[in-house]
Amino acid sequence: MDKYFKKQITDKDFDRLLIAARTVRYNAYAPYSKYFVGAAILSESDTVYSGCNVESASYGITLCAERAAIGNMISAGDKHILAAVIVTAGPNIGRPCGMCLQMIAEFADNDLPIVLAIPETESRVMFLLDFLPKPFRLKV
Repeated sequence: MDKYFKKQITDKDFDRLLIAARTVRYNAYAPYSKYFVGAAILSESDTVYSGCNVESASYGITLCAERAAIGNMISAGDKHILAAVIVTAGPNIGRPCGMCLQMIAEFADNDLPIVLAIPETESRVMFLLDFLPKPFRLKV
């Protein structure tokens, strides 16, 4: 995996993220879709933050795993994502939704590695720009 990552992200970092995303996935609250998702992100402080999806009967206010992980990162005082792992239910590898991609873009560089995985086997490395080629960013 080392060859895919920039900014000194190592196989050990990838393993930490994968374990965190797989573990938190079991805490997901998905009574409606039955689609359990776990996400983990690595911040510049070398901290792993994780999150799972939380559904609501009012489906529009459902919280995706990626945004939950980012909320945890921001709450802890970190502001920049170096790598991300998203574990979905399978049998096919899932992808982040547009809302999550835009939120990821707020706190990451365009070359952010995003690893997509299913619970026990397959994984694929992609980059933020593979999903969101022209992220919306305001200059502040």
